[in-house]
Amino acid sequence: MSIEIRTAAPSADLSITSGDWVRLLCLSVLWGGSFFFAGVAVKELPPLTIVFVRVGLAALLLLPLIRIYRIPVPSTLAGWRPFIVMALLNNVLPFSLLVSGQTMIASGLASVINAMTPVFTVLVLAAFGEERLIARRVAGVLLGLFGVIVLRGVDLHVDTQQSFGILLCLGATVVFGFSALWAKREMQGVEPLAAATFQLICSGVMMFVLSMAIDRPWQLPMPHATTILALVGLAALSTSLAYILFFQIIRGSGPGNVMLVTLLVPVTAIALGYVVLGEVVTPREIVGALIIASGLLIMDGRLLSRFATPQASR
Repeated sequence: MSIEIRTAAPSADLSITSGDWVRLLCLSVLWGGSFFFAGVAVKELPPLTIVFVRVGLAALLLLPLIRIYRIPVPSTLAGWRPFIVMALLNNVLPFSLLVSGQTMIASGLASVINAMTPVFTVLVLAAFGEERLIARRVAGVLLGLFGVIVLRGVDLHVDTQQSFGILLCLGATVVFGFSALWAKREMQGVEPLAAATFQLICSGVMMFVLSMAIDRPWQLPMPHATTILALVGLAALSTSLAYILFFQIIRGSGPGNVMLVTLLVPVTAIALGYVVLGEVVTPREIVGALIIASGLLIMDGRLLSRFATPQASR
């Protein structure tokens, strides 16, 4: 599951409309579901083919909206350049790393690691001078990293399959951080629907080449109906519909509030993995997830502001 994070100072308006609270919960289910759908698909299909179907089908589903809303399509290579780079950083590399990681670790664990995306986003933006590392952000980063260590355990060995899967998923969160940097510098003012659709088109082209060259999907046996349904859900629900909800929340309650979905996605994915896939949830994973969530809350600053500024009596 990916998020184009626009890091900014916490808004003075901390409220979220009732409609956007519903959308936020639905978005967490959709993006949490992406780990569930991928967890089903990796049992029969290789990672690059799964990512190709996800982004390619999602782009096809969003194309009619481009026509309906009469959004102009770039006509030059220079016009496509921001979307090509964004596709590489926001879809092609991180999606491929995440799905590859899910061949080695459970979907719930992958979703918890993905919750580290805001941590690495803050570090990348600070390293390139886009954001200042204030004390609250530093504390959130350190707490989030500690949560990952607790989640994995103290014996982190890169020679084990599970550890390598965790490293792949962590790599995806780092790439997402660079996608946020690119979006902040090169995608300002772009219509959200256009940004989503055009980057997915570019992602589909790149993933087509990669999957054909590496996976050779025409040589694979026909997947079962369950896998096909998982691919459709991954593209239609966890990508196309999720993007639409994401941008609706941004319009209604702002980009700061939509980041709260990051805290909800791991819980949703772990619950789906436990209920549907029969994956085991260990106490260590629960504790690690809670520590990561605490770090994100500190970084976000919204909860601390509520305690620091008592509500005026009515």
